[in-house]
Amino acid sequence: MARKTATMDVRPADCGVLDRLPEGPAVWVGRTRELAALAAAAARPTRGRCPVLVLAGRPGSGRTSLAVRYARSVAEEYPDGVLFARLSAPDGGRVPPGQVARGLLEQLGVEPGDALLPDGAEPVCAALRAALVAKRVLLLLDDVRDAGQLSPLLPDAPGCLVLATTAGPLTGIEDIDPVILGGLGLTTSAELLSGLVGGTRISCDPVGAADLAEACGAGPAALRLMAGWLRGNAKAAVTDAARELGAVARPGGPAEPVAAAGPKGGARRPKGARTEPEPKKSTPEAVSEAENENAPESGPVPVPDTDPLSGAFLLLYRSLPAAQARMLRTLTLAPAQLADARTASALVGCPAPEAADLLRQLAGRELLDEEPPAADGTLRYRVPGRLYARLVQLRESTDRPAEVQLARARLLERLVRLVDSARALLDPAHGPVTDPLPGVLRLRSAAQARQWLLDERELLLCAVGDAIGPADLDGSAGRLVTALLRALPLTGAAASTDLYRLHHFVLKVAERGDTPRRVTAALLNLGDLQAASGRWPQAVERYRAALASARDSSDEPACARALEGVAECHRALGDPVRAADWYGRALALRQGLGDSPAEARLLARTAEAHAAQRRFDEAEREYRAALALLRRLDDEHGRVAVTAAVARLREQVGAERVAGERDRVTSE
Repeated sequence: MARKTATMDVRPADCGVLDRLPEGPAVWVGRTRELAALAAAAARPTRGRCPVLVLAGRPGSGRTSLAVRYARSVAEEYPDGVLFARLSAPDGGRVPPGQVARGLLEQLGVEPGDALLPDGAEPVCAALRAALVAKRVLLLLDDVRDAGQLSPLLPDAPGCLVLATTAGPLTGIEDIDPVILGGLGLTTSAELLSGLVGGTRISCDPVGAADLAEACGAGPAALRLMAGWLRGNAKAAVTDAARELGAVARPGGPAEPVAAAGPKGGARRPKGARTEPEPKKSTPEAVSEAENENAPESGPVPVPDTDPLSGAFLLLYRSLPAAQARMLRTLTLAPAQLADARTASALVGCPAPEAADLLRQLAGRELLDEEPPAADGTLRYRVPGRLYARLVQLRESTDRPAEVQLARARLLERLVRLVDSARALLDPAHGPVTDPLPGVLRLRSAAQARQWLLDERELLLCAVGDAIGPADLDGSAGRLVTALLRALPLTGAAASTDLYRLHHFVLKVAERGDTPRRVTAALLNLGDLQAASGRWPQAVERYRAALASARDSSDEPACARALEGVAECHRALGDPVRAADWYGRALALRQGLGDSPAEARLLARTAEAHAAQRRFDEAEREYRAALALLRRLDDEHGRVAVTAAVARLREQVGAERVAGERDRVTSE
């Protein structure tokens, strides 16, 4: 008879250093040997860097749950924080180190910096390592694909600890002795089933429990799914579960995907449904920009049809009511496969309370992982990566393309309304939202709106990338980009990285839609962001591309702005000759347009460039022309600034004359 030793996971209340960790399973058994191995590995001395612990196991082995369990047990030893990041997207895409480092810096409360734009992976990784110097931090890096992802993130600080989970060995990193996860063992498996299903039901059928554990390969994920099946089939015996799973997972057995559950949970498959379509790969643009040439091929670690995890999932899926099955399939369209009642209700087109209930039911059947709640306390759930590819197959074989497109469109419009409502709370002077959300979906305060935007911005950017990829919802994606460009700066913490990605999305849509003026505007904005971060050569490239685009569309104001941008970059790079040349071109255009304020500004800039070349007479002439314009414009502030510049120029000329006279006398 199985002993009922499964424990409930009790977490400390209000423990700030653990806020970023996944919830982890509520019922926990076994793994004492593996936990001891991790503790021993952490105690071993290392050379020149922090200890690195590696948990390796197949999908469904419970590697993430074990890593979270260990992190919680040693969190008090790392008072500066416990950080968490996933290094693989649910579709198997490889998240580049730079993007991971930015997220970890934000968790530390360190601003990544304006200079760290998406094409600067190494600087942001270096910034992370610098931020961890003299700190005691635990980094839990989940689902690492290769050593190239991990190496740039490793702190030099010996007081830190890195715990990485992976599906295979991480060759190329020294002093790593991975802890390999296998099955739980039959006795421990029975204990887990007892904790999940109920002790009486399992203890009354120890032979059936052993058969079920063996059919699951003693894999934690498969056991949890079968526990969900047993909870949903109260009259089924444990032996029945083992027999059903054996039939599904047996080679040649009925393991093909089922389109949807029937009214009573029976299998129902439409005509012409595809059997095993390949899952679509949708790698976010920010990820693809920094892909390593030597990285392995993207894609989820395959789970064979004959694997007990695959069989347990199919068996449980077939037993779901139609509404739950549809919700589960549709959640693969959520940004990063993370959803709450707001986004889930939009995806399936149902009221938010109904969506919340469906999410709870799916989590209760071990089909969704619970995540830390949103800023306003809204519960959030994630589609497990181990189930994602199979769910995509089911969605593609079951749901019509028009239904999928409509779900994506509803999601984008919901996100636009949420971002607009957050902006209205942060900027009441702008006026109320014209299309307010229902009360149950609303954010309640400016503080809540700010935190929601900051916490969800990566998901919102992911939603834009997902929408732009297929090129069928550019209008909705554009509205979301516009809403984010208006709302994120109001948080006071809008990173240049986020704005850069948004304007890059604008550029892609504009180029695809053949709208030259929008292309020009996007290029100018990207140039401004590069310039603001001190990346002057890159900014010059953007401005010159904007100039070419503006000339093609005969947009003279945009041409002038691009010319001035190039001039500013040359000025910052210490090349006053080129700066004066480009300022002169911009000045000629502004004069032709009759833009007097811009003309005055450019005259002053040209004067500065002349002064840097020691062409003092020309500099003073340009300053005087600027002063004359500013007087006509009645711009007192500008006039004072230029007058002060003229005074400094004269002081410089006078000082050089005195120095020259002194040198002449000395030489005589």
